[in-house]
Amino acid sequence: MKVTQIKDLVNGSLKEVNGTSEVLKEDLSNVVDIGKDLINNDDIDNFVKKLVDRVGKTVFNDRLYQGSAPSVLMDSWEFGSIVEKVDADLPKVEENDSWNLQDGKSYDQDIFYQPKVSAKFFNSKITFDIPMSFTKMQVKSAFNSATELNSFLSMLMTKVQNALTVHLDGLIMKTINNFTAQVVHAKKGLQAVNLLSLYNATTGETLTSAKALTNQAFIKFANLTINSYRDRIAKMSTLFNAGGVNKFTPLANQHLVVLSDFASASKVYLEADTYNQDNVKISNYDSVPYWQGTGTKYGFNDISKIDVAIKDGSTTTEVVQTGILGVLFDTNALGVSCQNPRTTTAVNARAEFYTNFNKYDAMYYNDLNENFVVFMVADTPKA
Repeated sequence: MKVTQIKDLVNGSLKEVNGTSEVLKEDLSNVVDIGKDLINNDDIDNFVKKLVDRVGKTVFNDRLYQGSAPSVLMDSWEFGSIVEKVDADLPKVEENDSWNLQDGKSYDQDIFYQPKVSAKFFNSKITFDIPMSFTKMQVKSAFNSATELNSFLSMLMTKVQNALTVHLDGLIMKTINNFTAQVVHAKKGLQAVNLLSLYNATTGETLTSAKALTNQAFIKFANLTINSYRDRIAKMSTLFNAGGVNKFTPLANQHLVVLSDFASASKVYLEADTYNQDNVKISNYDSVPYWQGTGTKYGFNDISKIDVAIKDGSTTTEVVQTGILGVLFDTNALGVSCQNPRTTTAVNARAEFYTNFNKYDAMYYNDLNENFVVFMVADTPKA
């Protein structure tokens, strides 16, 4: 029986997150030949040296992968395609003539005040397909019972589900990373917050990004700043979105995602030695172990880095940024919508197997008119 290797089920994003991108090809080529090596070498009895060892117990790796990406899944619908987001400007204030009456003056009440309404349309969809074929008759000889056979088939279906989860995690993080790159590229001061330069400017220190997450004073300052921004974006403002639109994001509609190294540093270096922890910590957040990938060593410069190409008007621009500690955004700023997971099955009567085509498509969008703030630690270039 030929088992499809994992390289046929995953795309390039998996290589970034599993830390095997440099040795992936070598490892897979070894896996392909394991079956023959197993039978030809040592798997015979130690008595007459002729009898092939029997399988006494079969353990199936049927563990279901839960995923780690923040949940930004929106609602779903069956018909239609375009997502339309409608907004309106704040109306202007006029003088109240009730308190400014003048003898002989006409007061016109028949003026038409047209609402200033805008609409944004999102009409792009991402789709992929994970096929896997199944057969029963041809593999019955490898198992001792129908229960074992069904466990084997169940494991294969779990693997497909795990592959789907890995891909969806990657796409969700790409949706967040694209917005992050847009903010970093725009260089709008109150959206791209360099916590390190703020800390050094405020305290007179010369702390570097390499030592930031082990510095208790910096972590306390970072938590202070992030909590301050949660209050700031809750008020009506044009300062925290690229479109300069009047927006506010109540606490219930805020989504904070931080790098797990930063969250752990806060707990170890700050909260563990603090009596009133609620006064110094950040709360109600999701954590991620990396934004784009682990690299091969899980170094801070790798897990805190994004390197993506984004749309900049009619052109494409590459944005590279390390030291990203967290992002704070409105729940309407980005999302995954119109999800349509489904499985179609084709039966091959001649060869007696069937193939499941596990399909998934959805819309991934960013709305740059919504509030979005990036927190990072970036060293100031030396003159």
